[in-house]
Amino acid sequence: MYLLLKAVISGVVVAAASEIARRSTLLGAILISLPLTSILALVWLYRDTGDADQIASLSWSILWVIVPSLVFFVVLPLALGKGLGFNLALPIACAATVVAYGVWVFAARRIGIDL
Repeated sequence: MYLLLKAVISGVVVAAASEIARRSTLLGAILISLPLTSILALVWLYRDTGDADQIASLSWSILWVIVPSLVFFVVLPLALGKGLGFNLALPIACAATVVAYGVWVFAARRIGIDL
């Protein structure tokens, strides 16, 4: 039951953000740019474990992977701007982001950053 409650609350937050974005792209972008999923995950993890060290570790890990996640927001509008349909541009942007994560993690580990 608890897992279902977490899923419903998380889903409502995402649905509300997408509905706001339909009405105002600027307001939607501001709301969506908030780390809502990170906040929800941190809240659920803390509620489940009560472990502040685990929360801190997850927070640092999230911080380290923000940079490669930005690749998605560069590739998607570029692909759409080149005339690719959304159904093709989205997986291309996702694939580019996966590659960026891989490169980022590899490079971070090579210079001694433990993710």
